[in-house]
Amino acid sequence: MTGEHVIQSSVKIVPVTSETRLLAIAIQVGRTGALTPVAELQPINVGGVIVQRATLHNEDEITRKDIRPGDSVIIQRAGDVIPQIVAIVPAKRPPDSRPYEFPDHCPVCGSLAIREPGEAVRRCTGGLICQAQAVERLKHFVSRGAFDIEGLGSRHIAAFWQEGLVREPADIFKLKAHAATLEGREGWGRQSVANLLRAIEARRTIALDRFIYALGIRQVGEATARLLARHYGSLERWRAAMTAAQDRDDPAYRDLDNIDGIGESVAADLLGFFAEQHNLDLLDRLVRELDVADFAAAGAVDSPLAGKTIVFTGTLEAMARGEAKARAEALGANVASSVSSKTDYVVIGADAGSKATRAAALGVATLDEAAWLELAGHGDPATG
Repeated sequence: MTGEHVIQSSVKIVPVTSETRLLAIAIQVGRTGALTPVAELQPINVGGVIVQRATLHNEDEITRKDIRPGDSVIIQRAGDVIPQIVAIVPAKRPPDSRPYEFPDHCPVCGSLAIREPGEAVRRCTGGLICQAQAVERLKHFVSRGAFDIEGLGSRHIAAFWQEGLVREPADIFKLKAHAATLEGREGWGRQSVANLLRAIEARRTIALDRFIYALGIRQVGEATARLLARHYGSLERWRAAMTAAQDRDDPAYRDLDNIDGIGESVAADLLGFFAEQHNLDLLDRLVRELDVADFAAAGAVDSPLAGKTIVFTGTLEAMARGEAKARAEALGANVASSVSSKTDYVVIGADAGSKATRAAALGVATLDEAAWLELAGHGDPATG
């Protein structure tokens, strides 16, 4: 680097600390429903900056440090880092102090807030009806992989929310009743409103996988939504299965958990969404405005695998496991992760394990790789 010298400073930023009182613990609800605790403090000057709030990270941090409203606390700030509570002052704790109880319901919408095993975050299950999440969820609803409504971008969603025109997804399909109001907005006119309403009408029929993705259920991205749509086939069957699966002993739960790519964590988020009456009511209002088309896999017409449940085990030589699964799904099959009495075929590759044994015990039909390739329309593996 000619004519320039980069000097790396070895000066270490020393954190500045101050003592103040914790007035309250507020709970903020983020876009994904995460409940984040924030300390509301008696204003204090920390390194030349007046600090009134500090991060508490999560409920485990509160428990570990035994932080309670009313405590005298030590605040630390280093550089531009968000101020945080590093310790309490036990000697100054009020005599009537009680341990802080982290809420198990959303402070905004009142929905159940659940914490999955292994996670540090508790989340609101209110989804689309939670005001704290509503705008971001609505933006997701109209995003490209979901309803993809031309002319209804993030900026318009936020503005329509503020004006009370759109508060939930079903409201989008009722905007025609507000055409005059829309035409009177700055930057809008009769033609632009007509274009928007026409784009909305074009989305009254939606594919099942796009509909599921649009709901914004945590951990349900486009790929997972497609798995669910392929497995259940219709909105009615999917919804009925999610209702039945609330009972973990019901076969519907085992069926859900057995879908290849759906584990316990994703299943918990799905069931959490369907456990809330708010979400069920929202779905009812939305479905009255729409025609959700049953799932139809491309290339599945007249396929011998359409509607069949397949399990792969062992190593395949002609194609990778992922490619084989994708091929099966493209032909209308459901790929499961374990063998059950509902399994139609188990494809057995080299070094197959317990799944092959279980298939034999249940009397499930098994296919070697050559038979699988013939069924999938690939011919003999030796000839490609």
